[in-house]
Amino acid sequence: MDADSRTGQKLAPWEGELLALARGEGFASAHRNGAAPAAGPGDFACCDAITKAHSRTFYAATRLLPAAKRRAVRTLYAFCRVADDIVDEPGEEREARLRAWGAAGTGEGGADGDPVLRAWAATREAYAIPPHLPAQLVEALADDLRHRGFDDFPALARYCYGVASTVGLMSMRIIGSRGDPALYAIRLGVAMQLTNVLRDVAEDWQNGRVYLPRDEMARFGVTERHLEEGRVDEQWRSFMQFQLARARALYAGARPGVGLLNRDGRLAVTAALELYSRILDDIERRGYDVFRGRATVPGWRRAALLPLAAWRAFRAPAAAGEGV
Repeated sequence: MDADSRTGQKLAPWEGELLALARGEGFASAHRNGAAPAAGPGDFACCDAITKAHSRTFYAATRLLPAAKRRAVRTLYAFCRVADDIVDEPGEEREARLRAWGAAGTGEGGADGDPVLRAWAATREAYAIPPHLPAQLVEALADDLRHRGFDDFPALARYCYGVASTVGLMSMRIIGSRGDPALYAIRLGVAMQLTNVLRDVAEDWQNGRVYLPRDEMARFGVTERHLEEGRVDEQWRSFMQFQLARARALYAGARPGVGLLNRDGRLAVTAALELYSRILDDIERRGYDVFRGRATVPGWRRAALLPLAAWRAFRAPAAAGEGV
């Protein structure tokens, strides 16, 4: 393992690679087309409605933010949601539309005609969100249009970084921080997307996608027949136990970064971490059967977790190696 010079943290090789991406190393920004277009209340209300319609858990967690940051984070969600929806639409023009959306989302293209893009452009400018982060998000989604699966976990982690950690890194810009929370945002994004991968195995299979690392499937004796048949045997359970342990380690490795965030954003991030990580508990309770029913965190359990999230948020110490 290498050590990061800024934090002193020991890093797995894949973490070092993702940290370099997060810091924009090797990214060349195109010329921006002037100031962001004016955004009005209706533009932000559109983003709010998109967030509420598509993610009740995220919408609930963002209620814990101050109004301005809540509006900004929901705008970020809406920008990402539209990009994701383009990927799911039929037609051969998807990649062109996605890349046009990404160009507008980094300031390289026009944003005047779309309420989400207007709100996002204003948010991106207000919080100095670097253009390489939305560009990396869109690039990962574009790669997924030509989905080929992943040979190993580092390849899966890079995908998770592109579609999830970039969102966390942009959120950190909105929330504000002292020190450098990038490594912790990367870990949290990878953990959350890995949770999605483990929860959605059956749905992804139906859509012609397998996100599980091929080398680890082979190591545990898991084949695509397991996915096709929904087979839950000793090989599958051992494989899933390994994956859940990794995801939990990533959540644990992300938690110290909460202490670097501005206090008014700590509860929202901690709540998201605690709620999402409990999806793993439900997978475990189901005996690792992700083929018959979707693992969830019921409403009563979400409410019961908030006091724990609050306690952990406001007692969060600064991460080791970080001055605040």
